[in-house]
Amino acid sequence: MAITSWTSRLQGLLKRMRRRSETDAVTTVKSFKHDQEKEAAYDSRIRGVRTIPLDRIVGSVGRYQDFDNRFRLKQQVPSERLQRIKTAMREGHPMPPVKLYQIKDDFYILDGNHRIAAAKELGHDEILAHIVEFIPSEKNLQNVLYRERADFADQTHLPGEINLTEIGQYDLLAAQIQAHQTHLQASEMPHCTFEEAAQDWYKSIYRPLCTIIRRGRLVESFPDRTIADLYVYISEHQWHDDRRRRYGIGVDKLIPKNMEEFRTKMADTKACGYPEMQRGITAFILMNVQAKKEARIVEKLFELEEVREIHSVHGDVDLLVKIQLTRDLLSSDAEMISQFVHEEVRQLAGVVKTKTLIPGFSKSKD
Repeated sequence: MAITSWTSRLQGLLKRMRRRSETDAVTTVKSFKHDQEKEAAYDSRIRGVRTIPLDRIVGSVGRYQDFDNRFRLKQQVPSERLQRIKTAMREGHPMPPVKLYQIKDDFYILDGNHRIAAAKELGHDEILAHIVEFIPSEKNLQNVLYRERADFADQTHLPGEINLTEIGQYDLLAAQIQAHQTHLQASEMPHCTFEEAAQDWYKSIYRPLCTIIRRGRLVESFPDRTIADLYVYISEHQWHDDRRRRYGIGVDKLIPKNMEEFRTKMADTKACGYPEMQRGITAFILMNVQAKKEARIVEKLFELEEVREIHSVHGDVDLLVKIQLTRDLLSSDAEMISQFVHEEVRQLAGVVKTKTLIPGFSKSKD
């Protein structure tokens, strides 16, 4: 009986230790050093200061064992430093950017563990950070594509990502931008840089053609391809390839044989031609603001033509703001809303936090 009892106790102790070990593995944030070695990511590039979603911060450079996967201190009693930072954030005091390392789509804290822990506890969605990206060097397909995408992003500084699934396709896009740069330099922008040409190409050529591809629901027939993949295929065959096309014979009516003619056509197209490209956008902004500045913020918001309604509410949110924007021919809903929120709303002194809601379906008695 004694041996059986001790065996049972030992087995129970071992089970508890395994469960505790498994729990620690799950709740501990990821180690940058471990993931850096796994990805062989040693080539670094400074990306500057950007706003980063908190849910993409997954690990820490040095203190990954001190926090769980929600970046809460593992000690039972929160530190005084964390409490001071939370208080400062609640009162709207400006915080310096945290410092993050990036590997692919994940971010790791170099400096600012307590600021990020406080921001998460307070329900913030994003945080300002200085980014240093580490590029994976192992030559598998995924990493080669990632490096090509990173190189293209460094060259162009476009406002949105272009995700291709084949190696070498980014060179084709760069060649299009160079051709567009030559055209602009010979016509309307004699001193046009490559980056300026890239911005104009993205807005006046790439996005309109992607919208046409999306309208035609072509991507549904190619489930393993992206809209960017189809853009490259169609644009290269239409504008740069003399081989016989295998898609619709009426495509020339929609997409001229010359890239610059397509740009001119898109600029001249009226709303009636592409009604879904130009329409009103309704969105709601949930705002947390400093109490002493709420009245002034309401006055400033009400001066904006796009703001239709402002409501002071009780609970987790201080202000509910309804906005109505008009999307132009060459912009997306997300771009228009993001630009308005960042340039007109978040710049107001006393704004602590904003969250934007875009209705998927609306029904009104008005």
